[in-house]
Amino acid sequence: QIRYSIPEELTRGAFVGNIAKDLGTDVAKLAAANLQVLSDSDSQYFSVNVNTGVIMVSERIDREQLCGQNPRCFLHLKLAIENPVEFYRIEVEILDINDNPPEFPSDEVSLRIYELASLGARFPIQPAQDPDVGTNTLQTYHLSANDNFNLNVKARTDGGKFPELVLERALDREFRAFHYLVLTAEDGGSPPQSSKIRITIQVLDANDNHPVFDRPSYGARLVENSPLGTLVVKLNATDVDEGPNGDIRYSLSSHNSAALRQIFAIDEQTGEIRVQGNLDFEEATVYEIEVEAKDMGSPTMEEHCSVVVEITDVNDNAPEVILTSFSSTLSEDALPGTVVAVIHVRDRDSGEQGKVLCHVSPDLPFQLRKDYEHQYSLLTSTRLDREHVAYYNVTVSASDLGNPPLSRHTILPITLIDVNDNAPQFEQASYEVLVAENNPVGSVLVTVSAADPDSEQNSRLSYSILRAGGTDPVLDPTRYLSIHPTNGQVTAKFPFDYEQTTYLQFHVEVSDGGSPALRNRTLVHVFVVDQNDNAPQVHFPRAGEDSATQFRISPSIVPPALITKVVAIDADSGRNAWLSYHLVEATDLGLFSVALRSGEVRIVRALQETDASEHELLVVVRDAGEPPLSTAVTLVVLVEERGPEALQGSEARAAADGGGLPTITLYLVVSLVLISTV
Repeated sequence: QIRYSIPEELTRGAFVGNIAKDLGTDVAKLAAANLQVLSDSDSQYFSVNVNTGVIMVSERIDREQLCGQNPRCFLHLKLAIENPVEFYRIEVEILDINDNPPEFPSDEVSLRIYELASLGARFPIQPAQDPDVGTNTLQTYHLSANDNFNLNVKARTDGGKFPELVLERALDREFRAFHYLVLTAEDGGSPPQSSKIRITIQVLDANDNHPVFDRPSYGARLVENSPLGTLVVKLNATDVDEGPNGDIRYSLSSHNSAALRQIFAIDEQTGEIRVQGNLDFEEATVYEIEVEAKDMGSPTMEEHCSVVVEITDVNDNAPEVILTSFSSTLSEDALPGTVVAVIHVRDRDSGEQGKVLCHVSPDLPFQLRKDYEHQYSLLTSTRLDREHVAYYNVTVSASDLGNPPLSRHTILPITLIDVNDNAPQFEQASYEVLVAENNPVGSVLVTVSAADPDSEQNSRLSYSILRAGGTDPVLDPTRYLSIHPTNGQVTAKFPFDYEQTTYLQFHVEVSDGGSPALRNRTLVHVFVVDQNDNAPQVHFPRAGEDSATQFRISPSIVPPALITKVVAIDADSGRNAWLSYHLVEATDLGLFSVALRSGEVRIVRALQETDASEHELLVVVRDAGEPPLSTAVTLVVLVEERGPEALQGSEARAAADGGGLPTITLYLVVSLVLISTV
């Protein structure tokens, strides 16, 4: 152990001692051994220069703040050296300097003294307080020159000095009703410091005997945390006067502090002092109570005594956990070993009862590292995942070594900050949609949905349709479709036409709002469902809107001869394109028939002389859609004497294609056919 002595209030950088010299070692070895100085106190009052081995003052040192009225004040350091590890204990004694003058509680005090007061009567004056110790503290009092009073200084058990005015010559109120004195308090510093208080004494007529205690002082010993109402001591004072002048009332002197008055109470009739507040060994180990006894005379007379109460320590203080540094938020990608909090622990008890151990639950991804005595660091022990656990309540438990031990638990709430480490995921790898053609513009075809386990901006999703590769706008799905960027609803810009487009395929991409953004895709298949939106179209025979197609047959035609065939096509598909042919009107319905599926028009029976020479047929072509659509065609069959039936088809086609030849040409053709036949 190495010991140094320095005065308080040294400037920063002041020399304390040379470690290298006092240890008898080389400075270079100390620097290579990673020399460290650790302090037992909360503040780092000293630092060491590893290059010179000199210990220096690094913070202002106030001995009165550190040690109060203790006659000796020490700061303890630990010197740590590595390779090999060695510890040295350094004790620095802080010497007092005369930096505080004595001070009275007030600048003036008033006393009322009966003119028949006995010679030698004592009148206590509020003492001056000097926080310095030793010779620098309060040493003596001086009383200004007067004819009636001398000064007596009473020494207390704690070293304090209690000034009293002692009556040396009898008072005569008629000669002098007021006395004005000056009391000076002076310490023993060099140079000494002092303060003064003015004393005004009023001389009164009345009671000439004051109460007397049976002992000048009393003593007691209590255990801290004694129950309220515990008896401390019973005082006894007597007054030889009779009547009200001999009736005594006890009270705590005004010299006692307000804190002491909250701890102790006295019964004014019996003189019993009892506990009325909390006794704490860590707050004070000794209490000195000033008690006064007053009679009921006019004016009253009083006597004072002291009661010294010693307090015994018990393990009544749980450890304290103080957060020196703490961050309640932590990024989820923090590496193991990241410092979350720096914790300082202390216990106000003494001895083994003041030693503290700390721990956290092993089930959490955090651990405690002991940096040095009374200080721990809370670290992450594993990787963190906000999507798995977003919030932790870390309980730091501190226990002392008392019997039974006391403990305290501090909860540290830690919230993980999200990192964009999860790409959005679609609910389905692909979507299949059936859309009826002729859908309304803006109708919703499908709603794609994705989820992102990240939070806030990192989970805000945006949908888009990917443009097709190449330059052909026909292949670009964005030409036909649009998607809502936030809810994923895919809508049509134009109605679909099954006859033009039966299938459409495109990709939808979703991206989150992170930086950089993460993306994912899904494939959407759109199948256009056919609707019965196209009526059958007659391709043969062709005729104008208001005209009919004429066919000529011979009166001798043999049934069931084919007159013509109605050919129609429907642009729809499936059932919507299944066609049927129906003869709905005719000059003679029993003479002609139309095949249901082929559309062939045939004569059913032989012509008779009574039959008309011109027959008009209305043929309707109907599809199988729901509701069905239809087209009608009008055929005119002329019964004429002409060439062989083998020419009927060519004549029908000629009539259908050309819309009829000139009359002279028709006659020439018929003549040639007849001549050739003969």
